[in-house]
Amino acid sequence: MMSAISLKKIYSGKVRDLYEIDVQRMLMVASDRLSAFDVILPDPIVGKGEILTRISNFWFDKLSHIMPNHFTGDSVYDVLPQEEARAVENRAVVVKKLTPVKCEAIVRGYLAGSGWKEYQKTGAVCGIRLPESLQEAQRLPEAIFTPSTKAEVGDHDENIDFERCAAIIGRERAEEVRAKAIELYTAAAQHAEACGIIICDTKFEFGVDENGTLTLMDEVLTPDSSRFWPRDSYQVGTNPPSFDKQFVRDWLESSGWNKQPPAPHVPQEIIDKTVAKYREALTLLTGKA
Repeated sequence: MMSAISLKKIYSGKVRDLYEIDVQRMLMVASDRLSAFDVILPDPIVGKGEILTRISNFWFDKLSHIMPNHFTGDSVYDVLPQEEARAVENRAVVVKKLTPVKCEAIVRGYLAGSGWKEYQKTGAVCGIRLPESLQEAQRLPEAIFTPSTKAEVGDHDENIDFERCAAIIGRERAEEVRAKAIELYTAAAQHAEACGIIICDTKFEFGVDENGTLTLMDEVLTPDSSRFWPRDSYQVGTNPPSFDKQFVRDWLESSGWNKQPPAPHVPQEIIDKTVAKYREALTLLTGKA
């Protein structure tokens, strides 16, 4: 369990909690909570918050030449009493307060998930026409930007086309988000592939600072926000096993649960397999266990 934090909590999401430091800064803490099918499960995945934070921090640093990110340069020891800081130092970061961009920036390099389902019906994904006769899990000719609406906790995000995204956040901003998201994905996918991981697709979150500068925030390229596939078992035509909560999702699918809260308790063996996958992704991407 996580120790209490003396700062005022201002938001609790599916995975992350935000605490107010001052008008410019917040403390973002990654919990061990796991959500599946938009429901938070009763059992935590112990160690997950720390692993996700380490993976995100690695990417924020690696991609900092592409665009600014939410880091302030402060450590948790600068904003918390020593004992509290020690308890959360591996799962918490001090970040800028930003105004979130009201669309989620999803980039797909391969055809899977909801994109594959939509392509089978329409031959397009989020309004982007794709070549005919592509197979499931096939690499796309080039990475595509397929935004979605930002749902409240408990609601489902909705895939939208670029025109709808431009109507929500403004055309100029939408074009900037699309360009940056594709650039971030392309750089990350190249690194990951060299490490034995295919990044099928990912979701970026952007915010805007007081000067109107687009800024990368939240989490980046983790198994929670991306579909990671092991390169050595990748095969066009089948959906490879991924480095994420797939064990949990498969177990829940077979449990007879109706996907409405409350979720059932997940067996310890499934939780152990899940955390082992997260650790494997961390080790492969960063070279550090």
